[in-house]
Amino acid sequence: MKALNSIASPWREFLICLAIGLLGGLACTILGFASGISGVVLGGLYGLLFALFGRQRAVSPGAGLLWGLSYALLLWLAGPVGLFPLLGGASAMAMLDTTRTHFAELVAYLLCFGMPLGLVLGTLGAITRSQPDQPNPFSWPRAIIVGGLAGIVGGWAFGRWMEQIDFFPLVAGIVGSQDRMVGTTLHYGIAIIIGASFGILFQRDVRRAGSSVGWGLAYGFFWWFLGPLTLLPLLTGRVLDWSYQHGAMLFGSFVGHAIYGVIVGLIYAAIDRLWVGFFTESDPLNREVDGSGLQTAQSLGWGLAASLAGGLLFSLVMIATNTLPRVAALVGGSSLVLGFFVHMLISALIGMSYGTLFRYEAPTVGASITWGLVYGLVWWFLGPLTLFPILLGKNFSWSIATASTLLPSLIGHLVYGAATALIFALLERRHRDWLVLDPRIAVREARRQRPVGTAAPALWLFALSIGIILPVLLS
Repeated sequence: MKALNSIASPWREFLICLAIGLLGGLACTILGFASGISGVVLGGLYGLLFALFGRQRAVSPGAGLLWGLSYALLLWLAGPVGLFPLLGGASAMAMLDTTRTHFAELVAYLLCFGMPLGLVLGTLGAITRSQPDQPNPFSWPRAIIVGGLAGIVGGWAFGRWMEQIDFFPLVAGIVGSQDRMVGTTLHYGIAIIIGASFGILFQRDVRRAGSSVGWGLAYGFFWWFLGPLTLLPLLTGRVLDWSYQHGAMLFGSFVGHAIYGVIVGLIYAAIDRLWVGFFTESDPLNREVDGSGLQTAQSLGWGLAASLAGGLLFSLVMIATNTLPRVAALVGGSSLVLGFFVHMLISALIGMSYGTLFRYEAPTVGASITWGLVYGLVWWFLGPLTLFPILLGKNFSWSIATASTLLPSLIGHLVYGAATALIFALLERRHRDWLVLDPRIAVREARRQRPVGTAAPALWLFALSIGIILPVLLS
């Protein structure tokens, strides 16, 4: 117990983060991203700052990882990449060129500072701090089994693209082979391990399916930096290359990791809910005020109504880019009017899915809008980049050239997500205000809401920044 109290000491956290920061600065110096002793000292300063601002927020390994990654991203943006050229009056093109030049430093900051600082401080936080908002205790079997099953499904989806471009022999190179079957086996093994690690890291943070999808998206982004950009070349004996040109070559893998993460998050939430229902919350006395069928119907209805605003705003982008005739092609037509009706139907279905996944996720309207932006980003990867060409009977392309042509659609998806989430939040709040007139129901409703102060802001910052910046930066 005395040792635990020693670990809980703030000074111990500062010293540990200082040591990690110094090692991160040394690694950046060795890799050529910092100069001599100044780089090591600056790394130590980074570690101390993270201990100062992150030790109260990194209450689990997963929360710590996301806070660490977001912190590293902000460090990168606050330096010569972002603020300095902006304050100097640099043009947009000059800023883009500067950002591309420093892309390798983004990878270095994330992996040398954000990842180790977040994981270590989050692990200490999980050991030394209680979490009264956590409804169920952490379970290793639940995390590993549920996460592993989710990883298999996500690995299958990612594997469709890998098979299309014959990527499996490259994966097989990890064990010195070129055999496709060896590569396929390794791919699924890695997918299971990443899925299980998702459960271990984020079981404490995931509350419902919507947030789980967001956590999965961010985790998929992180594994793109750690996996194909870093571990794969090291394990196959190739030279480490963090340039933006190499990142552009691996953009298809970036989209694949995003799709993998989204599927892992969704499947994990569904199976985890069943696990908890069967083994933890089988209490017939604590019945809901509204039955599950009524709750689902309300979520679908509110999502449908909210999607009208989002779909109409998105249609303005589609009219400006002459995309509606392509949408009409989904049902064999080509007119603007038909394309508009098909677009609104798709918008309604996505809005209904938002209502089902994200109810009770946002304690404030602002948080709801941000979740909507994340969901809009998710559907940019799922929709025009993946499902749309499949529905047209074509092979999907996750190339940077395709993504570049679809950047206006990215803006439309973000606008759609924000508008849909705003209207949904207003409808949900109106119903909740009626429910909480009964004090007994008010306590339960407060418990079901995601509390303010979780790692959700770090998730929003990292997922939205990486998901928006990289398609522009690598194009």
